[in-house]
Amino acid sequence: MFDRLNAAPPDAILGLTEAFKKDPNPAKINLGVGVYRDEKGATPILESVKRAEAKLLDQESTKTYVGIPGDAAYGVKVRDMLFGAGHEIIAGGRAATAHTPGGTGALRVAGDFIHTMLPEATIWLSSPTWANHPAVFKAAGVETRTYPYYDAANKALDFDGMMAGLREIPAGDVVLLHGCCHNPTGVDPSPAQWNAIATLMKERGLLPLIDFAYQGLGDGLEEDAAGLRAFCAAGCELLICNSFSKNFGLYNERVGALTVVAATPEDLGKAFSNLKVCVRSNYSNPPFHGGAVVNEILGDPELTALWQRELAAMRDRINGMRRLFADTMRAKTDKMDFSFLTGERGMFSMSGLGKDQVKALREQYSIYIVGSGRINVAGMTEANMDVLCSAIAAVL
Repeated sequence: MFDRLNAAPPDAILGLTEAFKKDPNPAKINLGVGVYRDEKGATPILESVKRAEAKLLDQESTKTYVGIPGDAAYGVKVRDMLFGAGHEIIAGGRAATAHTPGGTGALRVAGDFIHTMLPEATIWLSSPTWANHPAVFKAAGVETRTYPYYDAANKALDFDGMMAGLREIPAGDVVLLHGCCHNPTGVDPSPAQWNAIATLMKERGLLPLIDFAYQGLGDGLEEDAAGLRAFCAAGCELLICNSFSKNFGLYNERVGALTVVAATPEDLGKAFSNLKVCVRSNYSNPPFHGGAVVNEILGDPELTALWQRELAAMRDRINGMRRLFADTMRAKTDKMDFSFLTGERGMFSMSGLGKDQVKALREQYSIYIVGSGRINVAGMTEANMDVLCSAIAAVL
């Protein structure tokens, strides 16, 4: 039966990694897939994670199912990290959390929930957005459209265009926003702009869907939550998809969560009961181990402090690579100014490189960048910076 099928094209990002692995050049550089790398170019297991896993290995007594929404203690830790311990939403019983297989799993469950419970709603995505967003929601049967976000000419947020676009979205639709470290641009609203966006969306009757995959990798755990908490202060109901792949380095454990915030505890009960139906028909219940690692770290003050130091080191290295790249490019060429990278946050930036330049970097220098020109700054190191910048200067 399968001989009549056509092969699907490779994933634009993960397919790039496959090509990178096959490249025999020992000096190859991968700035494609969104994975943190240290100064040696490796993706390490955090020491806090290793210690937590050692404790779990010693104490774990069963491999039984954890239930549809996962472990309740994990949900408590997630909500404390999102809102801050003791927040009114938590105290008022207006939020509930489902442990999901990664942030992508959370997005898919959110899509299934919207398709089932809000069948007339469209999901609005920023232009540009993460390449997988449209595919995830298409698979869930939800229509997507876009609103203005990035001013490519000025490498900045198109705030006026964004606000104008949001004003045109019909009440009852869903708007996906990146909680911090926007992927792929690295450009985030300021706290004042977040407040204005939240106020407008509340007034317009729009449902915010916050994709919060990088908390702590921008300016800090609390600072990066400013956008999310602006929506909380505005009194919005919310769907929040968060991931611990990046900030805990738990990529292959697939640790994420979907949190629902409702206007009342009664409304929350109705919404969360339907969300659990979506989970049951998808993956039934989540994997345990990665969530248990997060729960162990956040429940142990010593491990929490160690993890926060490790997270700060990752954040500082990424921001340091932004500065070093901009400075090195300034010394190599005057054909393009890359100083805009230093004002962005997180792992990604839209480099401004065109498709022909991206192709030349791959074919001539074994430097792998997504076709859109998005670069993973965390793939840069002091050791590869001169080679990288010389190659880019050559293709400009």
